[in-house]
Amino acid sequence: MDEQKLSEQEREAADDKMINDAFQRLLNNYLASRHRKKVEVITKAFNFARQAHKGVRRLSGEPYIMHPIAVAQIACEEMGLGSTSISAALLHDVVEDTDYTVEDMENIFGPKIAMIVDGLTKISGGIFGDKASAQAENFKKLLLTMSSDIRVILIKICDRLHNMRTLESQPANKQYKIAGETLYIYAPLANRLGLNKIKTELEDLSFRYDHPQEYANIEKKLADTEKQRDFLFKCFTDPIRTELDQMGIKYSIKERVKSPYSIWNKMQNKHISFDEIYDILAVRVIFEPNKRTEEINECFNIYVALTKIYKSHPDRLRDWLNHPKANGYQALHCTLMSKQGRWIEVQIRSDRMDEVAEQGLAAHWKYKEGEEYSEDESELNDWLHTIREILDNPQPDAMDFLDSIKLNLFASEIFVFTPKGEIKTMPAGCTALDFAFSIHTDLGSHCIGAKVNHKLVPLSHKLNSGDQVEILTSNSQHVQPSWINFVTTAKARTKIASILRHENKEIEKKGEQVLNDWIKKENLELNSSILDTLLDLHEIQKPEAFFLALGNHTIILGQEDSKILKGKPQNEGNNSKGWRKFVPFLKTKNNTDTIVRKKEQFTVGKNFNKKKPIYINEDNIEQFITPSCCHAIPGDDILGYIDNRNHIEIHKRSCHIAAKLKASYGPRIIDAKWDMHRILFFDATIEIKGIDRTGMVLDVAQVISNRFGVNIHQLNINSDQGIFDGKIELRVHDRKDVNILIDNLKKINGIQEVQQIE
Repeated sequence: MDEQKLSEQEREAADDKMINDAFQRLLNNYLASRHRKKVEVITKAFNFARQAHKGVRRLSGEPYIMHPIAVAQIACEEMGLGSTSISAALLHDVVEDTDYTVEDMENIFGPKIAMIVDGLTKISGGIFGDKASAQAENFKKLLLTMSSDIRVILIKICDRLHNMRTLESQPANKQYKIAGETLYIYAPLANRLGLNKIKTELEDLSFRYDHPQEYANIEKKLADTEKQRDFLFKCFTDPIRTELDQMGIKYSIKERVKSPYSIWNKMQNKHISFDEIYDILAVRVIFEPNKRTEEINECFNIYVALTKIYKSHPDRLRDWLNHPKANGYQALHCTLMSKQGRWIEVQIRSDRMDEVAEQGLAAHWKYKEGEEYSEDESELNDWLHTIREILDNPQPDAMDFLDSIKLNLFASEIFVFTPKGEIKTMPAGCTALDFAFSIHTDLGSHCIGAKVNHKLVPLSHKLNSGDQVEILTSNSQHVQPSWINFVTTAKARTKIASILRHENKEIEKKGEQVLNDWIKKENLELNSSILDTLLDLHEIQKPEAFFLALGNHTIILGQEDSKILKGKPQNEGNNSKGWRKFVPFLKTKNNTDTIVRKKEQFTVGKNFNKKKPIYINEDNIEQFITPSCCHAIPGDDILGYIDNRNHIEIHKRSCHIAAKLKASYGPRIIDAKWDMHRILFFDATIEIKGIDRTGMVLDVAQVISNRFGVNIHQLNINSDQGIFDGKIELRVHDRKDVNILIDNLKKINGIQEVQQIE
């Protein structure tokens, strides 16, 4: 008993030392900054939080107070925030996890800290709760609080970064939810706030938990090629150093290596291998200007000096100096041809620009007048105005709401001019119609076309940086449903959807009446299961869309609907799709006697343990839904999603729909693993391109069928002027088969590109 007491005392003493050391490190960092020294309020917040969380431990086993200290440490050291933010970070979980209220916070620490803690409490537990509408509401709360005090989101990002750094202790389904939410919302938010370093770390940590094997492979390849990169960097920068020394500039040259997530993203989007990525290495030239007012001119002087040493790429000069990005980023980017025959990107920035690039908003405060500085949110007014605009016209659906936020806030920008020469910043990829809506809703809704650089263009014309745009209108023009398919900005999409929703309400009511009349005629009673059956039958997801179709007479209910609802047998061949559309691998034999029996779909019950993975094998694969959005096959990293009917969909973790599901419906995500034994065949399509020659098709067929014994289902090859491209549809057991085939097809003489099509 005494030994047990002693070990508890020892543990307590060790905990106290760990807590005190961590807090002392935080104070030392704060005292080394240029903020006004308000140590008392930070110490008071620490002691209060320590007492409030006393005796509570995290999943990792460490005292809970270590988490708020770590969040405050990130806010202080990596964001450069001041005493108000550090105190709020220390207190951010007190109201949520203990009996203390926001009023208590206000009485003890004042209204500012209390307001930030209140904002953080409202968006606790990740951005989202359990239901879609609650999630959208929660995200709205985040944005509303953020639009009154930006520090809420800054501390929330610090909180998320520490949670990502300690994600190992969480079960797999929680890891996917948190990593998905991070990649979908927090990393783009960090980027939008100019927190480049934090954005990169959030992306890499999410990637590491979503695709552990691919992350490890890229890390290994980066380590294996490090010496080559260092040699290339030295050879490339030695002449630059000599030139800058002669110019008498104070500078440092850094090596920028592409992050694992960026590399993987490029490999996925461009369908290329690690060895085919040539911009893994970039060079940063960071200098101290002689005069702060002359730093832009000095950037261009350095650029001119570099182009005397190396030839520059004419189409790859990016001037972020005179037109900074919305997150404050400034630099001059150019691409130079090295003596080794490789294009290398060079980023030229002053020391101030470098800090803004890495620390974002926080770095702006450092360069204000005077020795001491306070936090000032004025940089973000335009951005916050956009947020308020979106909140004025919220989307009813959580996923749409998230999409509209992402569309508007996280896109890169272009600069376009009005007919009078005024400059307008617009998201890249926007159309003439987006531009019209950005000026005024009336202008957008009556827009019939535009003149871009004095040439007539349609509404869907994509704008480029530097375009001069004049909008043409007509009073007889009205908003068209097709517009929503090509506009790209949140404002245009929200306004169009809002106008259409208003118009569609009447048609929906009419459609609902049509359904009620038909149900009465068939002597049925309308309930949710009948509605679900009809939605399934007509392959429509939402009741609103179904009512709209009935109101527009694009769907007419008839005998087949009646038979299915009354459980009567159907005519042969009338419902050939049915449940089988969900199973991409199942093939029936031509033999008419063969009957494939449907297995009941797996239903998640009350006692289902979401923390444990589900295992998919040959016996139970038919019980799960495999949607067509990503077509997962054995060997892919997968997850399960519990849908509205408690059935389980299987998605690739990298699927774009899965990304939204992880962010919007986190609690419904479960871990899924393959347990297949190379018995079933799955569809895979490979695309090949290259230089045509006699015998090419024979060589391709031999590699696939003879050497690997894989069945070719379909082979299409087109040749034009000596260049060919083709599609091969195959039956494979798993992803490994596909990768081996791709590697061997690349070895065939004349084939230039091989990629898998999803």
